[in-house]
Amino acid sequence: MSISSAILGFALVAGLITIVPGLDTAMVLRSTISHGRRHGFATAIGVSSGALIWGAGAAVGVSALLVASTFAYTCVRIAGAVYMIWLGVRLLARVAHGAGAALELDSPPTGQTLVGSWRRGLTTNLLNPKIGAFYIAVLPQFIPPHVSHLAFGLLLALVHDLESIIWFTAIILAVHSVRSLLQRRSTQRAVDGVTGLALLGFGIKLGLSSK
Repeated sequence: MSISSAILGFALVAGLITIVPGLDTAMVLRSTISHGRRHGFATAIGVSSGALIWGAGAAVGVSALLVASTFAYTCVRIAGAVYMIWLGVRLLARVAHGAGAALELDSPPTGQTLVGSWRRGLTTNLLNPKIGAFYIAVLPQFIPPHVSHLAFGLLLALVHDLESIIWFTAIILAVHSVRSLLQRRSTQRAVDGVTGLALLGFGIKLGLSSK
């Protein structure tokens, strides 16, 4: 397999994975609707940062440990499940009780910071061990034998990140163009409810899933 065909092949597979709706997309959508375009991009960059770390981990064999070690995989899986369920419960509590300050999802009293949005995207991605499992299952198939595994693995992870940023940018700009409509209280509560249920579903599924 040549370098160019390996990159193109991985780009196709990663691109298909990117456009499938999932938790990362839900987090970026909610961040954009609730806090604006800059926070949507901050969340998207956080998600991409987590994917890059997973890609680097796969390239050096860290993700392989999660696949090979039941204990390591279980620890990350449970941590991720608890985090997602916690976010989901807080969002649903906000929907049930209104937008009172005591139930505000955002940590700072003055609103969500860009760093906070980035951190939420990063944490959500890093605490999903299935991302690591995806990289360790897919990356080796597209790394030619005559290249540095670490360098080429990072290159492929960057390709995936670029595709993700392009996809998230399209979503953010589309949502931002109709944000005034989406910011209505009823729409906000609906978005929070759907995102909360999605987080709960992902968290429960992740917590109950086996290796």
